[in-house]
Amino acid sequence: MDLAARPGEHGLHRAARVEDAVKGVVGSGLRRRGYHARAVAYPCYGGPGWVRVLGRVLLGREDDAAEAERDAVRSVRGWRNFLTVPVAGADVTVHLAGRRLRLRTDRGGYLDEVVEVDLPPGVHPITLTVGPGAEVDAGALQAAAERVDDDTEGGAELVPEAAREHRGTARVVVVGPQPQLGLLSDIDDTVVVTRLPRPLLAAYNSFVLNERARVPVNGMAEMYQQFVAENPGSPVLYLSTGAWNVAPTLTRFLRHNGYPEGPLLLTDWGPTNTGWFRDGSAHKRGTLARLARELPQVTWLLVGDDGQHDPTLYAEFVAAAPERVAGVAIRRLTPAEQLLAGGHPLTAAAAPRDSRVPWVTGDNGFELMHRWHRAGLLHDA
Repeated sequence: MDLAARPGEHGLHRAARVEDAVKGVVGSGLRRRGYHARAVAYPCYGGPGWVRVLGRVLLGREDDAAEAERDAVRSVRGWRNFLTVPVAGADVTVHLAGRRLRLRTDRGGYLDEVVEVDLPPGVHPITLTVGPGAEVDAGALQAAAERVDDDTEGGAELVPEAAREHRGTARVVVVGPQPQLGLLSDIDDTVVVTRLPRPLLAAYNSFVLNERARVPVNGMAEMYQQFVAENPGSPVLYLSTGAWNVAPTLTRFLRHNGYPEGPLLLTDWGPTNTGWFRDGSAHKRGTLARLARELPQVTWLLVGDDGQHDPTLYAEFVAAAPERVAGVAIRRLTPAEQLLAGGHPLTAAAAPRDSRVPWVTGDNGFELMHRWHRAGLLHDA
């Protein structure tokens, strides 16, 4: 695995241009119906002297209080998460540790920027604000779209000068400079039963299934709670190929089922500057490499499942940066899950023969916790 950062490709793919045009037409219609820009702040992380700011600006009509009350009392079908129109080129004010920073959303309405700010280790609030005065210079935006360096520029929907102010809040986890353990977990079929490799059932789980009907993987929450109890203050991050649209749903699911809070590292399912769809494996591989660069003081415990590419990706990461990995835990899917996922019913995630770190497998979190205990990675299982 190459840990070096790479620059983006040049030029927007035809799919991205089509997507931008559709968003522009739909967005204009929604604005005429009273929709306005709304800031969504995602939990993020940072280290000594910096913070990675994650968020998005979408069109909507409800304020934070109304939306929170609605989601608390009603069951939300998955498809509602995908009925969103992003706002590209929106100026967003970031309120962090008494500082005000101005950032601009990319063509998907996302914020993903590393900012310089010195915060003590721990959890801190972050607020994103979009609203009056956040107009965009259309000429400058068009010029930027013509010289795209990666898939984070361009866009079709602008923030009008008369937009109402809206704020989104989240938490940022700042990791201290001292050496420490961290937990990095996959989500699909690792903490929640999704059977994601199966296209039809994956679509059902993502778009139709009531979020409160999702099933947690047995014992995983207890395993993560044990890690947090033994390593207070250590970072817990969740890495998935899932879309950012489901971040609020996943956050509520994790909280409801007793998982430790932590930033979600998701992706955008939409077109890029190079193709119609994003590469999920590339997203995970790139995120692992980025965490190794950004947080060199952290040694990671990696958790995943054998239904997709986690064993291969984790093995690559261990081979490239063994000093950054303390152990690996792979949840085995049941024979039926493996068969329906397109594999062999007896498929197993065997540890690499040359693994340089403890590598354990198990059917659920309780088995994995016990085997990490035997390997000395957990102490009070």
